[in-house]
Amino acid sequence: MRVLLETERLVLRRFTGADADDLSDLHGDPEVMRFLTGGRPTPRATILSETLPRFLDYGGPSEAFGVWAAVERTTGEFLGWFLFNPPEGSPSGEVELGYRLRRSAWGKGYATEGSRALIQKGFAELGVRRIVAQTMAVNRASRRVMEKAGLVYTRRFYPDWLEPIAGAEKGEVEYALTRDEWEHREGTGR
Repeated sequence: MRVLLETERLVLRRFTGADADDLSDLHGDPEVMRFLTGGRPTPRATILSETLPRFLDYGGPSEAFGVWAAVERTTGEFLGWFLFNPPEGSPSGEVELGYRLRRSAWGKGYATEGSRALIQKGFAELGVRRIVAQTMAVNRASRRVMEKAGLVYTRRFYPDWLEPIAGAEKGEVEYALTRDEWEHREGTGR
């Protein structure tokens, strides 16, 4: 099992075929999918034929990039996943941060803990120059995680939705952090 990193309470590891049921449960929860599909669950067949294979094949400029299963460190319970990968067409050195956690893990600081650890790893070890994260403007909980992880609001934009969901009219927001900003905050400026 390939582990990317461990925090006080989390292990981020590569997905395996054995994660299909947990991934189906996560993407099948209408509340988890509320700001992504308007609450429409992702069918299990789609998880098996598209989502899980994509997660298994994710790759970027190094093995440290991709989608990582998040499990509770002491119990091994599947909590969700974190994305840490260069977005298609992005400038060199830019990485997207994302996360999706089970409702049972909400409000416990897991998203912030995992995000901070990925930010640290990206800037300190992987040569990342800028980290970005996006969510719907109305997704206050996700925006709060981004802020607590140290990212800063940069813009609001209005993508073309094929099937707009409630809140789409308020747009999407982007948060970001550069390595220089992070080094300044961490006191590691060179």
